[in-house]
Formats: sequence, C-alpha cells, structure tokens
Amino acid sequence: MSEVNSGVLDRKPEALLLLGPTASGKSALALELARKYPLEIISIDSALVYRGMDIGSAKPTKEELAAAPHHLIDIREINEPYSAADFVEDCVRLVPEIRARGRIPLIAGGTMLYAKALREGIDEMPTTSPEVREGVAAEAERIGWPAMHKVLAECDPVTAARLAPNDRQRIGRALEVYRMTGRPLSSFHRREPRPALPLVTAALVPSDRAALHRRIELRFDQMLEAGFVDEVKGLMARPDFDAESPAMRAVGYRQAIEYLEGKRTFEEFRLAGIAATRQLAKRQLTWLRSMTDVERVDPLEPGAFEKVEALLRRVL
Repeated sequence: MSEVNSGVLDRKPEALLLLGPTASGKSALALELARKYPLEIISIDSALVYRGMDIGSAKPTKEELAAAPHHLIDIREINEPYSAADFVEDCVRLVPEIRARGRIPLIAGGTMLYAKALREGIDEMPTTSPEVREGVAAEAERIGWPAMHKVLAECDPVTAARLAPNDRQRIGRALEVYRMTGRPLSSFHRREPRPALPLVTAALVPSDRAALHRRIELRFDQMLEAGFVDEVKGLMARPDFDAESPAMRAVGYRQAIEYLEGKRTFEEFRLAGIAATRQLAKRQLTWLRSMTDVERVDPLEPGAFEKVEALLRRVL
C-alpha cells in the first residue's frame, strides 16, 4: 500500500457513506438519523444534482430538506455535465467544512460509480482529439452502437464486458481512448485504490428481492400520481432540453420521453419504467456485493436503524 493510501486509511473516519439500491430506504434512514444527530447530508445521486428533475428522481421534499442541511442537490441545469470527478472534488471540500461546523457528514444515495470514485480514487484518463471523437461518432452513425460494442470487444474485451451494447457514451469514450493511444481503456484503470477520504461504508442490502420489487413498483406509481409525466413534459419544453443528455439517462425519464413522443402507450411506459428501475436496483446490488470493507445491513430486518447508528458513532 502506498504512503498516500496508508495515510488516508489510517486516519479516523470523517464521514459515513450510506449506500443501497433504489427504494431500499436510504433517505428515510438518513432523515431518521438526522432527527437524533447533528447531521448534514451529502447526496450521492447523479439525478438529484439537476434542477427541475424532482418527482422522477425522488428528490427530498421541502419538509425533508428542512429536517437537515442537504448538499449537492439542484446544483446543475439539465444540459450541464456533472461527473464522478466533480462529485469527489465536492465531497473533499464539503466534509471538512461540515466537520468544522461541529456537525457529522452523512453521504447517502445510490450512484455506485460516484461511491467507487470516492472510495478508490479517480483514474487519470487521456484526452482525445475532436477528430477521433468525430470519427467514432460517424462510424456509430453508420453501423449502430451494438456493432460498435462488438468492435470494442475486439480491442478492449475487459471494458466491453461491463458495458451494455447501447451504452453509446461509454462505448464511444472507450473506442476514442483506444484509437488515440493504442491502449485499451481498462489499461488506464488504477490497480491500487486511493481513497479520497477516510470513510465508514454501510450498505443497505435487502434480503427479500420480491419485497424490494414491490417497493419499486409502489414508488413508481406514486411518482406517476404526483405528476411525473407533467414534469417530463415541462423538461422537454425547455430550450436546454436534450434527450441524449446525461440527465435524461436517469431511470424513468427516458421511458417517459418515449411515451410523450408517442413511441409507447401509457401502460407500456409504466411497465418499462418499473422494469428499468428493477434493473437499476440489480446493478446497484451487484456493485455493493463487489465492494470490500463494507458493513452490510438488511433494511427489512428489525434493528437496521441501530446497526447504521452504531456505524455513524464511529465518525463522531
């Protein structure tokens, strides 16, 4: 282990990182903790950063936001980028500020890429030229992204194996790097973690997958009743709307756009949104199972609050 790594890991934990799949109860548990402890909550959610994406992202209500100071919510417009590197930079700034106020930083949410970046560090990736980007885009336009995924599998099978065939942004980026450097993107990944902060990590892992699926369906229906379709309609009317932007890749939004464009019936949209949310939860659970040095807590079992509370006490 490097001296940098050792220095971070040997320090007293400065924040609790509370992770879990969608609809597992992270927000409710965080607010319950906030009623008992002087917390400030840092959102680790790639959709909550965007203004105007409230219902479909399950953004905290005004009452919930008033229960404890929240950070990294409503900090970007829907056409503005926000990356894992931005998140790490914001956390490295916010955690000491919160502790200096005599309060406890609780980083809560479900964007696992951000969690990985915070826990392991950000890899230094090469830049690519406009010519290479345009070449990849033109080829994709000609043969389609599933075919580009096969092209990537030939030169970088490690990266291709973890990407969906229609993940145009990441497939394109991996091919750009390979064509710019002659090296697969996976070769740039750091082998040794360099945590940005000393953390205690708790993961909510429900034991009953069917119960989680019922929660997901109920929450999606509640979003629909709360006006989710009208929210997306309003976003589509904005001059900065782009259906291909990172913001619109959030679960539910793409399916709603397809419904409003007449590509799906309402019931098809509803079922597709629920299915996509279940797939997101499955991916999140896969990430959590692969993480080391994580305290796993079943949110469906009695005593879940007390178990997370005990972990929070380690950062007091």
